[in-house]
Amino acid sequence: MFWNSIFLLHINFCTNLSFLINMAASNSSLKVNRELLDPNFESYRLSLDAIPTYNVELDAAVEEVKLKDTQYTLEHMRAFGMYNYLHLDPWYEDSVLFVDCKGRVLSLSVTLDTALGKPREVYSLTSDASQCEDRVCASLSLTSATWAALSDGAGRLTLLRTGMRGDGSFTKWEPLFSEDTGEPFSLLHSVSHVQDGVHSMEVLLLRIQKEPQETKGSGFYVSLEWITVTNTAGQGQEKKYEVKKRRVLNGKTVPHYAAVEPKGKGLMVASEKPFAFTHVDGLPVQLPDPEPMEVEKTDPIYFWQQTAEDVTVFVRMPEGVTKEAVQFRLTADQIMLGVQGFPPLLEGQLFAAVDPEASAWIVKDDKSLEVTLQKREEGPMWSELVIGDKRGEYVMSDEQAALLHERLTFLTSEDMNGNPDKDKPPCNSQELEDCDGFPEDGSSLTHFDGESLKPSQVVNLGSHQYLFTVDVNPSEMPCFCLRHDVDALLWQPRPDQPGNMWEHIATFNALGYVQASKRDKKFATCAPNFSYASLCECLRRAFIYRQPSPVETVLFNRKQGRQIGQVAKQQVASLDSDKPILGFRATNERLYILTSSNLFILKVNNN
Repeated sequence: MFWNSIFLLHINFCTNLSFLINMAASNSSLKVNRELLDPNFESYRLSLDAIPTYNVELDAAVEEVKLKDTQYTLEHMRAFGMYNYLHLDPWYEDSVLFVDCKGRVLSLSVTLDTALGKPREVYSLTSDASQCEDRVCASLSLTSATWAALSDGAGRLTLLRTGMRGDGSFTKWEPLFSEDTGEPFSLLHSVSHVQDGVHSMEVLLLRIQKEPQETKGSGFYVSLEWITVTNTAGQGQEKKYEVKKRRVLNGKTVPHYAAVEPKGKGLMVASEKPFAFTHVDGLPVQLPDPEPMEVEKTDPIYFWQQTAEDVTVFVRMPEGVTKEAVQFRLTADQIMLGVQGFPPLLEGQLFAAVDPEASAWIVKDDKSLEVTLQKREEGPMWSELVIGDKRGEYVMSDEQAALLHERLTFLTSEDMNGNPDKDKPPCNSQELEDCDGFPEDGSSLTHFDGESLKPSQVVNLGSHQYLFTVDVNPSEMPCFCLRHDVDALLWQPRPDQPGNMWEHIATFNALGYVQASKRDKKFATCAPNFSYASLCECLRRAFIYRQPSPVETVLFNRKQGRQIGQVAKQQVASLDSDKPILGFRATNERLYILTSSNLFILKVNNN
């Protein structure tokens, strides 16, 4: 009972302070597109419709590498034990690749499900990686429509010119760059770009290394190496690729998401612990000491408070201002407040949506203006008033300050109080679900500038759990999916739009809650056109969650007394195999599931 009470206290403490932490830890935010949310979504309905499933038996087993006794940490499991061995070609729909135990890179393109061929060899690893003691799984990254990057799992990086992979000719890939980096790594991402007529490729590698002098914890840390390989041959000469630049950044946890910008001008990393650049071309990164400077302290232009229902803003006004001189415009997500003849005192995008009809303002004592904004969605606390505006000051109400003081009392009291809410029953941990837990460490999403190697924007992800990464448009950075309340929201990075660097492009209703109940979940993904999302377990089963679609027959909700116009279907597929699932990818029409000896193809949608 005592520990149940401590757990509840921890959850309440984090909940009440999370918006204050966000204010201090982040300089940007993810802006949810409310039009993509469905507040009327009820649930998924189990559909017993059969899913056509096709099976391709492999000539040789998939190259699965088991973790060694020395690779015992959680980070080793995340990076290598949960690796997705199946690779989807984003440039050519319904084309998948994998590496088998003979070192062959095999490709299968599907045009007709009932006439499936055998996977064809496009490249074969020449080195014997099995001799490497700390070997990891071979990994592949499709760099562009005509290039690919390959790791043999033992430390060798190969860049291959593939030709047009989708023309059906299945020409062998040609290696134009190969280097033994010295230590095993896994490929995370790669891009190809041309600048001033010079072709370059950016490759991102992941390693888990041991710090011999580290005495705390396991001593392992995560290293990301960002390599730029450039064609150094002159015009008309035979292509010659060499490493132009190496950058290394280190952290404590395997990143959920890491990708290079399409033109190699920056890097994005989402992780539980922060990353920082440590070396460039083998030399330590020299961060200049900040010069001492005197900062002139200015009084805030406005103060603001909030409750779960509304926000109150107090704005300083020039003396003698009348009501007629006040300029005020308010929409659901924008505010402009000023005085005629002066620059705006408050202007920009609000942190969250408000109800303009229920909001009001009033001039007090000809010195200040009081604005009351009615929140459209009750409950969530704002971390800032106007996004990016630092000229105001947040003031907690007396009730909030008292609650905070009460929550923190046990930290300074000699008598450890396990239950500060004496009038409330203790929490029963057995009643909590996975989705009720609050993460101990807040994850962050960071954009690093490629020139300065410094973070340009940081988003505190807080309790927004990472779910999966997917390529929607091969010409853009990979998308990532985060849990938002019970839903799963898909975000598209836009590095060329600093004011809105991450765009909310799709929503999978209730998927955040649904996936929390899948204790044996291994992989998750979605179709590039967002028509469905899918999860798979370690063995045999896959779950498909479709977007709501109109129903052919009339359905009636008896509890609410209304007719239902749309239904979201859930389907379950069970594979005829007792071997672990090693790879899991989705296209608009098909779901691909890889085991050590079979490639299963599920026809999910029809054109």
